[in-house]
Order: sequence, then structure tokens, then C-alpha cells
Amino acid sequence: MPSAPPIVAGSPAAAKKPDLLRDNELIYGRLLAVDEPHLIERYNKALAAFGLEPTKLKSFQIDRTGFSPEIAEECGDYDYLDPNEVNRRFIILTPSQIDLPVVHTAFSNTSQLMFEFMSKNQRAIDALTIKDVIYGEIEDSVPKVNDIEDLLSINQVEFKVLSAEDVLGKAAELGKLVDRLKQEPDAWRDNDMLQRMVDLAKVCGDIRENALVPDQVIFRHNAYWTSHFGGLYVFVDPDMTTVICDPAAPGFRRSRPWQVSYLSINDADKVFRFLAATGRLDLPRASWIEASGYLEHRAEMVVRALIRDAEPSRNLTDVDKVWLQTWIQRNADLIASDGNFPFLNGAKREIAQFGHLKIEDVSPRQRFLVVRAKPEHPDAWLTNQLISDFVPQDFVSRYVFNKPGFYKDYDGFSDAWRSHVVDVLKTTYLKDKVAFRARLYGLTD
Repeated sequence: MPSAPPIVAGSPAAAKKPDLLRDNELIYGRLLAVDEPHLIERYNKALAAFGLEPTKLKSFQIDRTGFSPEIAEECGDYDYLDPNEVNRRFIILTPSQIDLPVVHTAFSNTSQLMFEFMSKNQRAIDALTIKDVIYGEIEDSVPKVNDIEDLLSINQVEFKVLSAEDVLGKAAELGKLVDRLKQEPDAWRDNDMLQRMVDLAKVCGDIRENALVPDQVIFRHNAYWTSHFGGLYVFVDPDMTTVICDPAAPGFRRSRPWQVSYLSINDADKVFRFLAATGRLDLPRASWIEASGYLEHRAEMVVRALIRDAEPSRNLTDVDKVWLQTWIQRNADLIASDGNFPFLNGAKREIAQFGHLKIEDVSPRQRFLVVRAKPEHPDAWLTNQLISDFVPQDFVSRYVFNKPGFYKDYDGFSDAWRSHVVDVLKTTYLKDKVAFRARLYGLTD
């Protein structure tokens, strides 16, 4: 698994108009269908435990956390499992949920935390879901996020785990009775206790063989992006925590200034210097640039964005590289005034000649066009998400690493541009996701 997951929520606004995205599995893709009556009944028991109305649907889909877009639409609340965008709820019907994405969350690391919990407690989850539904909260130290200090106070999370039929509680009770039977010489004479053990065993099975109680429920809360305050990044290094967001966020530069560095998301120079100084960036060198086709990809994305702005009603269905080259030649003045396409061509020539690019000679925002996250760094996914905030023209990278940003952008696209974006994603990224990520970004799953 990647250290930071590529799949995070689309906005409810995007979810209201998702037909083209849904039809092409670009939103709510790879989810698990729930259509068996006993599983729907179990799901409803979990909803009832959360104080929610049961679903009337005969079929719906769920992600790794148990979130269902169909149920969200039914109840009119996309945050039904995330009421305050903190202390995320989860519903586990089957161990196979571990292989699903997370498609709606306020924290980018929710997916990884769920993966770790399900991996560390696989035996218990396998046993419990045979007879029961597992539900609960990913609980942290704050009930609601009001300022940056609330976010910084979250150092770890604890999975509060329950089950609808209380199999967990009954297993714990049976365990205590077994201990009593072993430790008290006359305990075997207690017929009521022995009958209780028989009754519990009918529900729990042999707890010596079936691990019904999760072993590990506490996990570290490390680097992440959150939707709070318009989008906020937290990077954790040995001696310093760095927050990157809009300076208007409550608590900016005021919460823990002695141990937290604050960077404005609008300051491209300082954000770039931070990422480079902390070893999170692959700087533009021939060793990876030439084989990856990275600059060629960026250049094509830049040109496509210029076409969108210059000719918003143009049908781009049959656009190919020859057509793009012709358009570039015919719009030389527009290309020159934007500057990004000539810059990328110049960067390609310089790297071919010298093996690297003098990044200090490049303007701050253009630096993000020629770098990627260092693939081996634990924060690679998160770093690529941040880079994509500075290169919004590259909708492919936005989709791969920054789905909240992509869906927000998509809301503002014309119908013609939406169709074009979907076509490009289908013929590039969706064609072979693993190979695409490996070639352009050096990432392996």
C-alpha cells in the first residue's frame, strides 16, 4: 500500500452531478455492492446504533469505511459517517473492504488508518463478520475542529469498536469465565456459570481458536491533508511540524509557534523551498526526467488548458498530437505570453545538455511544473497532492493525487471540457493506473 492514499472524497457538489464521472468509474469506482438481505440488515443495525434511519434500498455500494454514496443521497447527507468531519465512523460488513478505496473523507490519511486497522486485526475481523457487523469511530482527542490547534492536538487515533449483536462483549465475558474456571478450584461446580459459558460459546465459538477481540486499536496520526479551513496540509519532521494553508485559517502562526512552522499556500517560493529542503522532491534531473516523459506530459496539459480558455466551446473529442502542434503554431503569441510551454521546452533542452536544470533560476510557480515527489519518501502521495495545487492545468495529476481539488475543478468545467477531461483520463490513467503512476511519478503500489 502507498504510504498516503490517492483516493479521497469528492465534494457533495460534485456528487450531485456525477453521471459522466460515474459512468466511467471516475467517481465512486471500485466499490463493493451490498445486495444480500442479511448484510443490508446488519448495515441497518449499525446505522441505528449511530442514531440514523435505516436504508430502504435493496442494493447499494460501500467503500473501505462503509460509506455508501447511494445511502448518502437517500438521507441527503454526505457526512452521515463523518458528522463533524472528525472522529470518523466506520461500518465493516466483510474483510474484503480492505481492498476498496475511501471515497469520502475530511482527512487524507483515513484510508491508510483503516488499512492498518484491518491489517493488524485481520483474524478478529474475519471471525466477527461471519456472524455480525463491526462498527464504531476512529476517535481522536477533539470532538470538533475550530482552529489549527485542534488539528495539531491530534497525535494518535483509537478505533472504538462495537458489534451489533455484541459478539465482542460476549467474547470478552466468555474469556473472563474461562479464566475463572482455570483459576478457581470449585468453579466447575457452578452450573449457572457453565450454562452461561455454553450459551456464550454458541455465539462466539471457541475463543481459543477464534480471535474475536481486535489486538491493535491505537495508531499514529502522521502527515495528512484535511478539508478543514479550505484545505490544510500537515507535514511532520523529527524537529518540526509544518502547516501549509491559507493564512486566514484560525490559529495560523498562533498555535504552538515554538514547534510549528507556518507557510502560506499562496507563497510558492517558501512552499517549494520547504519541500526541497526536507528531501520530499525529485528535482529535475535527466536520470528520471528523460525516461518518464514527465515534461512532455506537463507541456501537453499546459496547452490543453490554454485551448480550453481560448476556445471554450471547441469540441476536443478527436484531438491528437498533430492537431495540438498545429494549434500551438497558430497561437504562438498566446503560447509566448503564457510562458509555460516555452519554459518546459527550454527545460527539456537544458536537461538533455547538462543532465539537470538550475532550479534556482526558475520562477517559483514554474518550479512545480518540473518536479515530482521523491517516490521513496513516506509522504510521496501527499507531496504530489500539494504539487498539484500549484499546477491546476494538469488535471490528470489532480485526479490521481488530489481528488478533492479535481472534483472542485470539475464542478466549474463546461460540458465540452468535462467530456474531454473524461476522455483523456480514460485513455491515459485509467488504461493502466499502476504503469502510469510508475512511469510518470516513479511510484509502485
